[in-house]
This record gives sequence, C-alpha cells and structure tokens, in this order.
Amino acid sequence: MSSEPTTQPADGGTGGGSAGGGGPSDAGAGILSRPYRWVTVGMLAMILLAAFEALAVTTVMPTISRELHGGSLYALAFSGPLAVGVVGMVVAGNWSDRSGPRRPIFAAVFSFAGGLLLAGLATDMPLLVLGRLVSGLGGGGLTVALYVLVARVFPERLHTKVFAAFAAAWVIPSLVGPLVAGVVAQTVGWRWVFLGVVVLVLLAMFMVVPVMRQFTTGAGGGAGAGAGTRAGGGAEGEAGTDAVAVPWKVSRIVWSVVVAVAVLAASLAGEVSGALVWVLSGAAVVVAIVALRPLLPVGALRSASGLPTVIALRGLMSGAYFATETYLPYFFTSQYGLTPALAGLALSVSGLSWAGASWVQGRYSARISDVASFRVGIVLVLAAVASALGCSVLGLPPAVAITGWVFAGAGMGAMYPRLSVATLRLSTPANQGFNSSALAISDSTGAALALAITAAVFATLGGGSAAGAGSGSGAPVDVLAFTGCFIVSVVLGLLSLVVAGRAEPRLRHAERADVSGSI
Repeated sequence: MSSEPTTQPADGGTGGGSAGGGGPSDAGAGILSRPYRWVTVGMLAMILLAAFEALAVTTVMPTISRELHGGSLYALAFSGPLAVGVVGMVVAGNWSDRSGPRRPIFAAVFSFAGGLLLAGLATDMPLLVLGRLVSGLGGGGLTVALYVLVARVFPERLHTKVFAAFAAAWVIPSLVGPLVAGVVAQTVGWRWVFLGVVVLVLLAMFMVVPVMRQFTTGAGGGAGAGAGTRAGGGAEGEAGTDAVAVPWKVSRIVWSVVVAVAVLAASLAGEVSGALVWVLSGAAVVVAIVALRPLLPVGALRSASGLPTVIALRGLMSGAYFATETYLPYFFTSQYGLTPALAGLALSVSGLSWAGASWVQGRYSARISDVASFRVGIVLVLAAVASALGCSVLGLPPAVAITGWVFAGAGMGAMYPRLSVATLRLSTPANQGFNSSALAISDSTGAALALAITAAVFATLGGGSAAGAGSGSGAPVDVLAFTGCFIVSVVLGLLSLVVAGRAEPRLRHAERADVSGSI
C-alpha cells in the first residue's frame, strides 16, 4: 500500500475527503456551482462518452466482425479491454500518488481516444482488437484518475453527489446508446461509432484543463499544489517542497499484468469443452486472486474491517450483478421466445433505477450509515437475482424477472456511490491513487471472474460455450444452465451480506480507551 507521505493540504486535512480542502467561502456550493461547474461537466461528459462507447460496441460488433471477417477474435474484442484496463488502473493510481491526477488524466484520455481512432480506421479485425486494447488501457486509467481528481478538487461533503452524478451519466447511454449506434452503423457506417466519440472526448477533456492547471509537482515529486488545491484555492504553490516522492511500484505493475492475463484466460476458458473448462477456469481464477493480493489493501481478500471490506464488497457485488445481467437477455430469448430487442430493452430500465437510487444517496446520505446503505443495496440485488432464479426453477412469467431487475439497479445505485465515498474518506492524500485503483480493480476483476465461473457452469450444465450465447445459433439450452448461473450470483450476494458489517472501521483498544476517557 502507498503509505509514503506526500504534501498535505494547506488547511491541514489528512483524510481522503479533506484532501479536497474546502473553505468557508464555498460552504454552500454544489457540484454545478461556479467553482466546480466546468470540471464537473467535463468529468460527466467523459463518463457519458465512455459509457456510450462500451454499450455501442456491443451493438455494432456483429456487423464489424462480419465485415472484417473476424469471428475468431470476436470474444477477444470484449475481454481484451477489460483485462488490460486492470494495468491502466494500477499505473494511473501509482502515477496519481506520485504527482497528482493531472498527467494520468491526460495520458488516459489520449490513450482512450487513440484506441478509438485506431479502431475506427481499422482495415482488419486484428487492428481493431489492438485499438480496443489501447482504448481499454486508457479507460481503466481514466476511471482511477477521475476518482483522485474528485478527492483533490471537491470537499468531502460533495463526494456523494459527484459519484451519484457519475452513476446518472450512464442513464442516457444505457437507454439510447445501442439504438444510436445501430442507426449510425446503418447510415454513415460503424466506423463513426468510434470516430465520433474521439472528437467529443477530447472536447470534454478541455473542460477539465482549467482546474488541472492548479496541480503542480513539488520538489520531492509528490503531489504539490494539487494535493490540496481546489477551485478557488489559496496559495499552495510552494506546497510539496518537503514532500517525499512516492516511488514507482514496478512490482504492482507486473502483478497487474499477471491479473490481466489471468482474467483474459479465465474469460476464454469457457470456449473449451469437457472437464478441461474447469481446470482452465479454476487455474486462471486462482492465479488472478493470488496476483490481486498486492494490488489491494492489506486484508481485502479476507474482508478485514474498514477499507479492505469496502474494496472487497465492490468486487463481490459487481460479480453478483453482472453475472446475472449478462445471461438474462439470453434467458428471455431462449426460454420465453422474446426478441433480443425486447429482452434488452426490458433490462435497460435498471439504468434508471440505478441513477434514481444514486440521486437519493447523494441527497440523503447523511441520514443512513454506510453499512446500512450497503445492506439495503445487497438485499435489493439478492431479491432481483432470486426473481430470476424463480423464473428458471418455477417457470414464472418473465415479467417477474424483468420487474425484479429494476430493484437490482436500485440496489447497485444504493451501494456504488457510498463505496466510492467510503474509499476516499478512508484514504490519505498519499494513497488516494492506490485505493482508487484498488476499488476499480476489484470492480473489474470481480465481474470478470464471476463471468468466467458462470461461463464454466453454463457450459457444464447444457448451455454450450459462452461465445455461443445469444448468437442465434438455435442450439437448445437447458434451463438448468441458467439456474446454475443465477445460483452463483446468489452465493456472491449472500457472502457480501455476511461481510458488509465489517465495512465500519474498528477502533483499536488504545483508541477505544481514548474515546471512553473523553466522554
């Protein structure tokens, strides 16, 4: 963990929220008030465009694969960006701890945009996959760098609102992204799904540039003015002269590469048949978990109290949610005969409930504790997965699962912003980058490894290979395959419920004595 000291804020704050500082002059300012307006709009635009690209590619990839004769690389075009994104997260986190978020954000944006440009101009499938890998590297780094920017620019009281806005930025892409991508592909061509985003993401970055100019690097290489500077900040220009440089953690970068390779292998293991699928999946999962250990806070893999459990919860719930959502459209089309468009549209409403719950969190977060919020979110997701399980086991109408998935979105909206806020609050300026990257890594690998496990379950119980899911091949699918996948999600949700109480940091004996003595 990055524990080396770095420049402290001018106001003396040391926590993740305090790093953003905040004086009395902006006590009533909101995230769209004058000091924060352009940086907020710029960040939200980046999130929205990244969300659109992720959702739009799903729509146009069959057309791309057919035109570029790249069926054999179809799966890699999706799993590759997820895998290399882990490397981007680690590098951006380490870099942010060294010198603040300015340079990591610039590098991540240009990598993301460069990858899109390469993909949009690709003349064959290998070149398109390479573009996807480059954009995935930048996308992973951008997520972490933006988290650190939130910590350095906004006061702690606004963190919940910022992360709620991040969640809301996914709503429009989730509702209209696939439709817009389809129209673009049918009119001006699929290449503009990539090329059009390049121009927009660069414009979004330049909205953030003014506030980024306030971040300087001190003599020690640590975060300088940026560690405590925020819009309207004071004279911290000389801060950082006594700071100790946070070194490059080469070993963490190497481990992140190992995680990326293991995640990629686990994602592709479902393509083999027989018992070999479990051998490959199991080996890849074990390697990924071992490699994750130095990339997460100490104790995260055993859910130690405080920050380690917050990080672990992000991975567990990401796995529980996406492992079910990935198979629901296929479940609806194969078992109930719904059209793919209707099945996908039915699930898009979860984006609205996710954003709605995030908005409620941002507005009323002070009235409910972190642990209570986590438990409410977990229960809602469990109820939603149980509704899907009921449909597969009891043959209930599909409306039951569709309605249930609205609650799943609400559950994730209740949890995700609070997990992000808790991570920053339990961090210091010296390790905001590391902890933010750990949260993103847990999120990404949790979903990827859960999908790898469900792919093995799906293939074993009569669903065929993961790549064939939803391909329209017409092969019969045993409903037991879907039941097995939903059970995996239930197990992950129950495990999350068991450990959620540990998210509250526990005082050491000496600290408890001090508290008792002060009463």
